[in-house]
Amino acid sequence: MDGIQLNTRLSDQEMAKLNMQVDSFNKSITIEGRKVQRDLGKDDFLKLLITQLSNQDPTSPMENTEFIAQMAQFSSLEQMTNMNQEFAKMNSMLVSSQAVGTIGKTVDITLGDTKTTGVVEAVTYGANPQVRVNNMYYDMKQISAVYGE
Repeated sequence: MDGIQLNTRLSDQEMAKLNMQVDSFNKSITIEGRKVQRDLGKDDFLKLLITQLSNQDPTSPMENTEFIAQMAQFSSLEQMTNMNQEFAKMNSMLVSSQAVGTIGKTVDITLGDTKTTGVVEAVTYGANPQVRVNNMYYDMKQISAVYGE
């Protein structure tokens, strides 16, 4: 293999495309039809409570006050979960609005050690909005600077 040189460096566009593919794949990962979670949710808490009630000692059942306290904890957990979902929606709207504000503006896009500059031509909405610069889509978090007109 004399004279053949192998290029192992990805271009900025190839790196951006690879990052989008990896992000898309990571969002789709499920195990046995269920997304992996690191925290217990309200459904898990309810299952634990039902299991506890089903397996309690009949000669020494749970006191009413204990049961009421656990139900109050469950109710609080449910309300915090609902608030968290609403905050996530609000954050998505704010980030999308921020992305729309960059249309027509010159931006610096940072990809690892390289930087690309161009005008934002279009944006996508959603939880992870992207901007189109030089006919390539980039995540908003890759913008390192926005310049006025």
